[in-house]
This record gives sequence, structure tokens and C-alpha cells, in this order.
Amino acid sequence: MTPLPAGEALVALLGMRGGPDDAVDHLADMDFVLCELGEHTDETEHTAHLWTAETQPPRGLWFLWTGNDGGLRVHHRFTTLPLCPARLHHVREGYRQWCSLFDGHPGNHSFHVRDPLQDLLHERTQREARRRTSRDDPSGGDHDDP
Repeated sequence: MTPLPAGEALVALLGMRGGPDDAVDHLADMDFVLCELGEHTDETEHTAHLWTAETQPPRGLWFLWTGNDGGLRVHHRFTTLPLCPARLHHVREGYRQWCSLFDGHPGNHSFHVRDPLQDLLHERTQREARRRTSRDDPSGGDHDDP
């Protein structure tokens, strides 16, 4: 995880063909980003996806960075790259899952990557949502109050 340099990210989004109309709002919840690659070598840049333009072919805006042994970011850059064309067909379930990384990415495709930190954050978010829901509705049931 690393802090996202908001000013530079905004410049990159505004300068991107097919960037969001609401770039400031889009970045509002992105104080920090997580690497999406899963396990990789220290020489490989960490990668976080910021936006996918609705262009043909679709291109994504990526934030790439390297760190040192102390976990501090040493170098970073923003770049637009074509999306990975790999997809996983779930024949029995009747759907396809696209790789959400960039074309030529190192390591496994996104549908094979498990991120324990992201899973933990997702679990915590779900737990908090359940707690708030049960606090708002002590009976826990679905009913209409008159």
C-alpha cells in the first residue's frame, strides 16, 4: 500500500483521452492504493489501476511505483496501457471473467490473484455494514414499518 499523489493523479486523469468527467470525485476515496499484481519480485513495479477509458481498444490509467526495504516509495509514474485480453470462461456458470490488469503484465492474471490485505479490508467492510444494519434494525428482519 502506498499514498497516491493526488495532484499528479488528477493531472494524469484530466490529460487522459476518455478520462472521467468527475476526476476530482473519482479520486476522492483514493488516498492510498494497493498493488494489484499479487506476488512479484522486488524489481517489478507495484501496480494500481485508476481508470479505464471507454476507447477502442480500451486503455487503463495505471499508477506504478517501486519501494525500498523500509517500505518507502522510491519512484512512481502514471501511464496508460492497453488492457490484458485474457479471460476465464466459466462454462457451467455461463459467464466470462476478464483479467483486470494491463497487457503484458508480470505474473498471474487478476482472476488468479488473491490479496490477503484486500480480502481482510473487504471482510472488515462487510462486518461493519452488518453491524450498522443490525443497529438500525434490531430485529434483523425485512419488514415495512407503518
